Amino acid sequence: MSNSPPLRPRGKYGIDAPWVPWLWLGIGAVGVALAVFCQTWGTGWWVVVTTWYFVVLAVLGFIGAALFWHASLRGKFVIWNRMLRRTVLPDRARVLDLGCGHAAVAIMVAQRFPTATVTGIDLWRSIDQSGNSIEAARRNVELNRVGDRVKLDTGDMTKLPYTDGSFDLVTASLSIHNIPTPEGRREAIREAVRVLAPRGRILVADIQRIREYEAELRALGFSVTGPSRLGWRGWWSGPWMSTSELDAVR
Repeated sequence: MSNSPPLRPRGKYGIDAPWVPWLWLGIGAVGVALAVFCQTWGTGWWVVVTTWYFVVLAVLGFIGAALFWHASLRGKFVIWNRMLRRTVLPDRARVLDLGCGHAAVAIMVAQRFPTATVTGIDLWRSIDQSGNSIEAARRNVELNRVGDRVKLDTGDMTKLPYTDGSFDLVTASLSIHNIPTPEGRREAIREAVRVLAPRGRILVADIQRIREYEAELRALGFSVTGPSRLGWRGWWSGPWMSTSELDAVR
């Protein structure tokens, strides 16, 4: 059962890795400053070459910042709308969102599947998403009027506080790669598998280490589609940092 929810739920959802776009903006500003310096103080053919080098650096910096902000503020919502539109869930499905942040994906699932119940779990670290807190997530949940079906917990995705087979769908949006060690990321995948019901599905959108998740899921006997790149809307500064989708079925 599904409906047609808005592209982006109401509320404030922060900026992912908020320091990164400012770094790209800084690179752009440095490029401009160095290009101006070369034109002001230099002479000769090397000035033209060096100036153009710094101009290109500036353009890449500004484009990188713009793409990052787009991916965080709009692109990831487009991506998850597309992914959820292709997803089929049983009536009264139970869904778990790993590293839910401001509850964007949890809310989108609840809006698209009106009989589903959704649990979001996070450690609420602001380094991963600006303004990240359980209170901010709850405000978004209430603003979108899905508080009766969305529950928020504090916890570690490598040690989930849920019983085996509790969920029909497990989602993870740009969250598992924040675990610093390969063993920790593998443990997060194993925990997702543990709490997944028979014939359940795992949907992941992430930028790094996604091949690790694929290998672990295949080793655990899942049928895996992807990873598949999701296009420019998921470029976190450029194609070198692209969002990919992984769809795994038990």
